Amino acid sequence: MIRAEGVEATEFPDLANQFNVRGVPQTVINAGSGSVVGAVPEQNLIAEIKRAMN
Repeated sequence: MIRAEGVEATEFPDLANQFNVRGVPQTVINAGSGSVVGAVPEQNLIAEIKRAMN
């Protein structure tokens, strides 16, 4: 199961700081177990999700 949420970093600066947001878009996986900054190819995102699950 996957749950996704979109957050505007400038509207929620405390949340952005909590997850160390340094670029947009930034995908945070499992509350920080993994992270991808920027628009990346699908295979890169999947690889990071798999890495974060281990």
